[in-house]
Amino acid sequence: MEMADIAARGLVLLGCGKMGSAMLAGWLERGLPATSVWVIDPRPSDWLKNTGVNVNAELPAAPGIVLIAVKPQMMGESLPTLQSYGNGQTLFISVAAGTLIATYEDILGAETPIVRAMPNTPAAVGRGITALIGNARAGDADLERTEALLQAVGQTVRLDNEGQMDAVTGVSGSGPAYVFHLIETLAAAGEAQGLPAELAMKLAKATVGGAGALAEAAEESPGQLRINVTSPNGTTQAALEVLMDEGNGFPALLNRAVAAATNRSKELSRG
Repeated sequence: MEMADIAARGLVLLGCGKMGSAMLAGWLERGLPATSVWVIDPRPSDWLKNTGVNVNAELPAAPGIVLIAVKPQMMGESLPTLQSYGNGQTLFISVAAGTLIATYEDILGAETPIVRAMPNTPAAVGRGITALIGNARAGDADLERTEALLQAVGQTVRLDNEGQMDAVTGVSGSGPAYVFHLIETLAAAGEAQGLPAELAMKLAKATVGGAGALAEAAEESPGQLRINVTSPNGTTQAALEVLMDEGNGFPALLNRAVAAATNRSKELSRG
């Protein structure tokens, strides 16, 4: 779906922090006219003011899309101002973590088309991945419009049901932090073996970034890629015997970490 189709009725962006700014930059780069975007943000950045979009201006009568990108704790004061668009043709898309579709339906009305989406922070460099699920009123065209917007900052996947969103949070939503910590600890381990701190960090960043890019680009599975670089009785095998230990290695550790994030997501979204 072309950005021109989305621009026809206008797009309202509620909140323009890091995620909102990343999405807006992606839309403008893909040809969405700045004049077709209205942004509501209490503290607009200098960058936002210079984009040419409508900032804190009078909103259109019936925008095609309202995208909610405010923090969940700000939802209570922000969302009611848009109630007049509910139960109509306006599609609401939320990228706010932990807020259930039912919460939006309670505020906006059960006849409102709503798509809940979970992007992650690599969206800031166009490498995000966003999981999305619509309510009963959101049809295929609504999901396609949502994908057209969110693919401006990376990949998208559709979920079978909203209950999967907690596990998505545990894997891709919170997952970048796990990788950042891997980089930290890999660099620290290099220092422990005698490398200068700056060199160890440069090696760790490039190794994790490069391996991730290779895993995405390669036809082989990550498991096969691992096998490809593991010589019998070599250095990699020595390390993997530690990392792949069923009790103390990555399998058990990441299972516990993702379960903890998933369970916390369930607690937060259900109050």
